[in-house]
Amino acid sequence: MIGLSAPQPTQCSRAGCAEDASWRVEWRNPRIHAEDRRKVWLACDEHVEYLQGFLSSRSFPVEVLAIGAPASTEPIGVAAGGTS
Repeated sequence: MIGLSAPQPTQCSRAGCAEDASWRVEWRNPRIHAEDRRKVWLACDEHVEYLQGFLSSRSFPVEVLAIGAPASTEPIGVAAGGTS
């Protein structure tokens, strides 16, 4: 299709951004996702705070990890000590 392309695997998830991502913004919507579900948005250095804030403002549990960090098996927002 003309004008539409899938984002590259490590491209920032912020609309209109084509930068390489350095961060994984992992989150879940507790109203519809099970505690063990982790959705992932990728973020460049410029947009990591924006994406984290967008999700946090909706009271979604959020965790930000370096893109190369090992995957976590802990549910977001229910581990000892509260949300990340």
